[in-house]
Amino acid sequence: MRDKVPVAITIAGSDSGGCAGIQADLKTFAALGVHGTTAITAVTAQNTRSVTSIKPLEPRFVQEQIRIVAEDMGIDAGKTGMLYNKEIIEAVAEEISKYKFPLVVDPVMVAKSGSPLLEPEAIDALKQRLLPKATVVTPNKFEAEKLANMKIRNLEHAKAAAKKISELGPKTVVVKGGHFEGGDAIDILYCYGEFKTLKAARLDRKTTHGTGCSFSAAIAAELAKGSTIPMAISKAKEIVTLGIKFGLEIGKGYGPVNPMVQLYREASRYAVLMDVEEAKSIIEASHNVVTLVPEVGMNIAMAIPYAENINDVAAIEGRIVKTLTGAKAVGNVKFGCSSHLAKYVLETVKYDGKKAAAINLKFSEETLKILEEKGMLISFYDRREEPEEIKRVEGMTIPWGVKEAIKKVGKAPDVVYHRGDVGKEPMIVIFGESARDLAKLVTQIAEMEENDGSRIH
Repeated sequence: MRDKVPVAITIAGSDSGGCAGIQADLKTFAALGVHGTTAITAVTAQNTRSVTSIKPLEPRFVQEQIRIVAEDMGIDAGKTGMLYNKEIIEAVAEEISKYKFPLVVDPVMVAKSGSPLLEPEAIDALKQRLLPKATVVTPNKFEAEKLANMKIRNLEHAKAAAKKISELGPKTVVVKGGHFEGGDAIDILYCYGEFKTLKAARLDRKTTHGTGCSFSAAIAAELAKGSTIPMAISKAKEIVTLGIKFGLEIGKGYGPVNPMVQLYREASRYAVLMDVEEAKSIIEASHNVVTLVPEVGMNIAMAIPYAENINDVAAIEGRIVKTLTGAKAVGNVKFGCSSHLAKYVLETVKYDGKKAAAINLKFSEETLKILEEKGMLISFYDRREEPEEIKRVEGMTIPWGVKEAIKKVGKAPDVVYHRGDVGKEPMIVIFGESARDLAKLVTQIAEMEENDGSRIH
């Protein structure tokens, strides 16, 4: 018998732009393997730039939405978002008092665009009626100032505010660090009388619409699955950081965070492994590809969507080498086994997400000519021009080289080559959407070169 699917409820407003509110919450629940249910508190007309209209729902109807879900499906955890007015807050507080699920309160007061989402007279109701029932409350700096009735100018002030808010009843307070200054986004966590900090690099991105919603939803989802409070918050921080880094550049204002990133990343790993495995088989089956293998060996690599480091790039362990019977792989296809070709892929996908695969070939003018005749965009970098400060840092040569090649043609090229340097073999690197397609292309090139310049179109 299958385990029961965890059920979480979001009690929040609807965002017509799909960036925040219940839309962001449901995506986050789904990404974390939790069935999402809703109690809609208000309907908004909004996009990435502004909120133009808010229509709150009748409080008893909000209450009925919670009740009907709880009675049939059960609720393993819940979260609140935009509640808008005193009457809705009181109705929600009354209804959730009948159940025992952990509750995450995101005290939404102002939209990303600056539009108010909570009537001023509702703040006291939030503090007196809802926060005492909260397991976790997740204010940003400005919300924490309102709840604690104090100014927050630094992290020590944030700690004082978190402690003060906890006196209103919630077990745990997270004062989010997105609005603090500094190179890192530091959240202050006050849990069971102890302070902790959660740190992540501050990202220079405008895809932050819905971050608070996704953060609180992720905490609720993890609590629904049985995680401890600190574990749930740590996981939520990870989800939101990735979601901002790979957010969706949609609209003319603040684009939405992308809470589905982690799901897409993990779901794609098997397919990427199989793609590289097929590419390996195609190369090993060819009698001609051996002529294109560099002295240092050939490799073929492919990244998962939203790749961050070499552990997100699959390649052939030990590379492909020349043998008497052709090009043969030394090892198996694995993630994290390529430091050289993976760096080409990781740098290139920053400029063109479709160029997720790469293969390196022995340098030859004939190969470049074939690639040019196939209509591929070719660029290069000169290793002799590499700045000394780049040479001194391990692993920086390839990212620098790719950037130089991109500067020359104004976008990510299909082919990047260099003519070598002292102790460095010249090389051609070809990029494509899949390892399999690149392997087929390379077998074509090998056949064309063997046929003394005949061309396949």
